[in-house]
Amino acid sequence: MTFESAASAAYIVAALLFILSLAGLSKHESARSGVVYGIAGMAIALVATVVLVVDNAEALAIVLLFVAVAVGAAIGLWRARVVEMTGMPELIALLHSFVGLAAVLVGWNGHLDPPVLFGALEDIHHAEVFIGVFIGAVTFTGSIVAYLKLSAKISSSPLVLPGKNLLNIGALVAFVVLTVWYVVDSQLWLLIAVTVVALALGWHLVASIGGGDMPVVVSMLNSYSGWAAAAAGFLLNNDLLIVTGALVGSSGAYLSFIMCKAMNRSFISVIAGGFGIEAKAGDDTDYGEHREITAEDTAELLRNATSVVITPGYGMAVAQAQYPVADLTKKLRERGIEVRFGIHPVAGRLPGHMNVLLAEAKVPYDIVLEMDEINDDLASTSVVLVIGANDTVNPAATDDPSSPIAGMPVLTVWEAENVVVFKRSMAAGYAGVQNPLFFRDNTQMLFGDAKARVEDILRAL
Repeated sequence: MTFESAASAAYIVAALLFILSLAGLSKHESARSGVVYGIAGMAIALVATVVLVVDNAEALAIVLLFVAVAVGAAIGLWRARVVEMTGMPELIALLHSFVGLAAVLVGWNGHLDPPVLFGALEDIHHAEVFIGVFIGAVTFTGSIVAYLKLSAKISSSPLVLPGKNLLNIGALVAFVVLTVWYVVDSQLWLLIAVTVVALALGWHLVASIGGGDMPVVVSMLNSYSGWAAAAAGFLLNNDLLIVTGALVGSSGAYLSFIMCKAMNRSFISVIAGGFGIEAKAGDDTDYGEHREITAEDTAELLRNATSVVITPGYGMAVAQAQYPVADLTKKLRERGIEVRFGIHPVAGRLPGHMNVLLAEAKVPYDIVLEMDEINDDLASTSVVLVIGANDTVNPAATDDPSSPIAGMPVLTVWEAENVVVFKRSMAAGYAGVQNPLFFRDNTQMLFGDAKARVEDILRAL
């Protein structure tokens, strides 16, 4: 068997493992095996590619290949060891940018060192180069902006430039015109022009999206990175890269669509950089005075409760409060109190962020419910503990048509008998919207670090 045949067989096995990985990741119980399948598939693909290159390349190319693999592996292991769970969203956004940059470099290489082709095949190659560079450049700068927003290095508020929708449409029209021109006459300046246009478009698309929609943006950038990888696969004549890119691209797009539906957001609007949505001024409404509660009084509320629902958010991740929350859950259940978790589709800043945190703390899967499963039961709940959540429990989404989050389905925690909100301060949430929940008659605020406050409640119990 030749190295080419062996590599092709390995690629088929790797592709099947990637499909099994996606299937496994769709359920809590099989997620661990899904990750293992994905790692195995990537290891097989990497080894097969290295063997194929070693068989055909010169000595210098082989040395450079192993140096690149060693450097990449070292950086990857280092980042995986030091990153906190709260830093995962921005790390993933940054990784997407690397895929986009790689697609741009592959596209440029396809122009500077083109294969010998004629007629229609040459035109197809030119189109592959141009489209690959465009998708990769949009992914690159879009992911960088997402990283900066998620890491709070720049404001999460949407950027609203005059005629921003026309700018996006104009960039797409320019891309189509330049693509046709490049296929007819593949001049270098056209590739430079489309690279600049795509870099600017990627930056503007994500900068125009507000903080409340960032989880969808991360998912959509994941999709973009998949299509960028598929485009690179066509240029490199690599079937596995095409298959893998298509898997990532399609699954990321579908996840984004599901999340938009759950948030009552227009899918086209979000991926088009908030098309048709103008940012609204901050809410300066006077909602009155809030009430505060101590950890001891919260413990008393819980002691007398028959049912408790915990709705976590990004604040729980920041405080690393999932472990004492799991201990609190266990202690309350031992007392015969029904405890469940309500998870909003975009709780945290990454799809599934809260589910991973709770699984990490060994919270039983069967009491972790999605928003649609728990909302109908909140009216009959004794106590709701809102730990680090804000926008996902904001009644303005249902009561205020002028709110920037109007129409977004939320956890209707205010229907419960008592609500205790864990927060560091009265500051607005990630979407920059004030929350009227904090001022309701059945709501009390428990200020401070969420982990410390939960530990105080445990001691009081």
